[in-house]
Amino acid sequence: MDERESLIALNMVERLGPVRVRALIDTLGDAHAILHASPEDLARASGIGPSLAATIARQCRGIDLDRELRRVARAGAHIVTPLDDDYPAALREIYDPPLALYVRGALPRSDPRAVAVVGSRRCTAYGRACADRLACALSRAGCCVVSGLARGIDTAAHRAALKAGGRTVAVLGSGLERLYPAENASLAEEIAETGAVISEFPMTQDADKWTFPCRNRVISGLSAGTLVVEADERSGAMHTADAALEQGRSVFAVPGRIDSASSRGTHRLIKNGACLVDSIDDIVHEFELLFPEGAAPEPAAARPDTALSTEERRVVEALWEESMDVDRLARKAGMPSHRVSGLLMGLVMKHVIRLLPGRRVELDASLRGMNEEGGGL
Repeated sequence: MDERESLIALNMVERLGPVRVRALIDTLGDAHAILHASPEDLARASGIGPSLAATIARQCRGIDLDRELRRVARAGAHIVTPLDDDYPAALREIYDPPLALYVRGALPRSDPRAVAVVGSRRCTAYGRACADRLACALSRAGCCVVSGLARGIDTAAHRAALKAGGRTVAVLGSGLERLYPAENASLAEEIAETGAVISEFPMTQDADKWTFPCRNRVISGLSAGTLVVEADERSGAMHTADAALEQGRSVFAVPGRIDSASSRGTHRLIKNGACLVDSIDDIVHEFELLFPEGAAPEPAAARPDTALSTEERRVVEALWEESMDVDRLARKAGMPSHRVSGLLMGLVMKHVIRLLPGRRVELDASLRGMNEEGGGL
């Protein structure tokens, strides 16, 4: 099992999550080592106590990756990880990018004008009409509409994007085989034809209370901005807006009736500084300010002198002159191949390196530019 497959396997460990996996990799070296570690070794990682370590070790021993991959193939899906070049660039920038994304359809690596459109499941006729109008206009303006396939506002947004002939991405709070709500199965099929239906959960994971907050931060993480159409103060859409703010993304909100509980959440967002939206022009104007040329901003380049560990610096220095395969990189850096493999995920997520076909590695474009200008570590 290589490092990429090991990440997919770890993603199958219930509630382990990317933050804990990152802590474990920092302690044990790589994802493959985590799968085979003893409870005592797992417990050495930050935030992993003896009880959790024993649970992780037990679950790791029971993982059947081959069966999971067969399920993925039967569903006509594929999996991308942070080690893959086609992993969404916007998700690399968040604090806790998913270890794996299960994808039906086509999920572009970069979608600079993706906008999340979210809101209440129990929406009013006014909210549904606003979602339809705004999602349709966003699609016609060239934006990809991202939402959660839930009842209410999400469903209206997806349908409007499709009606306008645009792209839409549905992020699930369940595995692809446990699509929720089941009544939207045909809508999911339609979305996958021109956009994508994605999930970070294993194929047979049921929707649960804990899965939706995870789903919400992926919706906002994929998007340059989040538009909340209608929501009460405890709505999941408000969680998505909070996630967007934590990720440094724009938040937009549609005003509603002052006597409607369904408007309390959006009104609070507006009071706290969210951009009030009463037409598509408000969102387009914001994007023109953020991206004057209509392109996504370049991810901030890592500063090798401050952002990298000693071992990571050795890997970058070995790559400074040319790209190479992992085995040669390990020899040049003077490190075991398995250790170098374990460092690659973190370096990819820091935008320091890119993985190429044939297990080759190269510096990210920003650092290659420094090299060509005569810079150095």
